[in-house]
Amino acid sequence: MKALVLKKNANLEYVEVPEPEKPGEGFYRVRVTAAGICGSDIHRGFENGAYHYPLVMGHEFSGTVEEAPPGARYEVGRNVVVFPLLWCGKCTACQTGDYAQCDSYDYFGSRRDGGFAEIVWVPEPNLFPVPDRVDMLHAAMTEPCAVALHGMRKFRLKGGETAVVYGGGPIGNMAAQWLSILGCETVVVVEIDKKKARIAKSMGFVTVDPMEEDPVGAIREITNSKGVAVAVEACGLPITYRQALGSVGRFGEVLLLGNPAGDLVLPQEEVSGILRREIVIHGTWNSKPVPRGKDDWTTVLQYMDKKLLVAPLISHTPPLSEGPETFERIAGKKEPFGKVIFKIKGAI
Repeated sequence: MKALVLKKNANLEYVEVPEPEKPGEGFYRVRVTAAGICGSDIHRGFENGAYHYPLVMGHEFSGTVEEAPPGARYEVGRNVVVFPLLWCGKCTACQTGDYAQCDSYDYFGSRRDGGFAEIVWVPEPNLFPVPDRVDMLHAAMTEPCAVALHGMRKFRLKGGETAVVYGGGPIGNMAAQWLSILGCETVVVVEIDKKKARIAKSMGFVTVDPMEEDPVGAIREITNSKGVAVAVEACGLPITYRQALGSVGRFGEVLLLGNPAGDLVLPQEEVSGILRREIVIHGTWNSKPVPRGKDDWTTVLQYMDKKLLVAPLISHTPPLSEGPETFERIAGKKEPFGKVIFKIKGAI
């Protein structure tokens, strides 16, 4: 089969590799249809962030069942998406269904070979059926959509709130969409990039350009000096961490969603403001595949291509064979990119 292989740091090759062997009973052979590039793949592939070499990256992918075990829940030909974290099933976190907190987990595209290939073997608990109405290219974005939803579900939303999201990239935009779906009346997106801001505005969000005005001051004006009820930091920058904390009003909630790009140092007066307003700060990571039916992944697929719109966030859909040059262009910041989804199985 063909795969995009990370041979060493900053060295990706599209080559022929042996098909993976079936790991054991209960695994499905899945032919990958589409796979998205995550920001973590840039760190993994170009910043010495890989656990080992060679590695087939890719943890955001959709596919079709080609072989199923006896008594399988999903039949051959069924379109699916893959929850990429493989949990141990033995630790305390696993016993409570908090698999993202597993003490000894494996991971497609990170600790083991992932979706930048034609074939993967996946255990049944990690599969989710894709509704027939959902585009398989869009389905490849289920994982980041679920990550965004998992974070937004931490807020104690009652409906009618004003919210702000710092960062209008794919994950920030998804967070804004979920806030709207979950009942927020007004959602502000703070974004420098003009194209990303235009996409957010076209979806009905209020946009603020931090290069043109102080976002905290703009939000105070929008909320009549009250501050927002909830703020999402989706950039990972020290300055946006501080701005998110400064944007919420009394008893506000702040979610730290972006991976940190530097140390955060808070002045004494800002810490005092956090205490006096009794702000709640949430951390979030990954998503939950349980309980089935109410889990993050099933919920995403229920809303996708209906109220949850991912098509506007996709900027490039190259074939996997163009993987090396695509990654080089992204890592080299040679042009603007939104979400990049590799087309792997035929024409989709």
